[in-house]
Amino acid sequence: MNTSKIILSTVVVVIALGLAGCKKKESGAMPPKETMGEMAKSLTSAEGIEQKTCPVSGDKIDPTVFVEYKGKKVYFCCASCKSIFDKDPEKYIAKLPQFAK
Repeated sequence: MNTSKIILSTVVVVIALGLAGCKKKESGAMPPKETMGEMAKSLTSAEGIEQKTCPVSGDKIDPTVFVEYKGKKVYFCCASCKSIFDKDPEKYIAKLPQFAK
């Protein structure tokens, strides 16, 4: 294999890993799945909402990643999606049950 093919392969792998970055949790150790499920239940039940998916990516929410917007909590799958939401929240609130009219 020549050098240009190796470099091209490396670039493709780096780009693929970068695009998959939303799946990687950025906040260190995660609690056990049982704890995460209980956290999600208590957070959504306590507020009377049933947000189960991230408004940015559509993935399952991580109840530890949220922002308060117009007095309501909005949950995300990862910190990257939270940052995207922060730039233009109005683009995403129509997808959220807590903002349904």
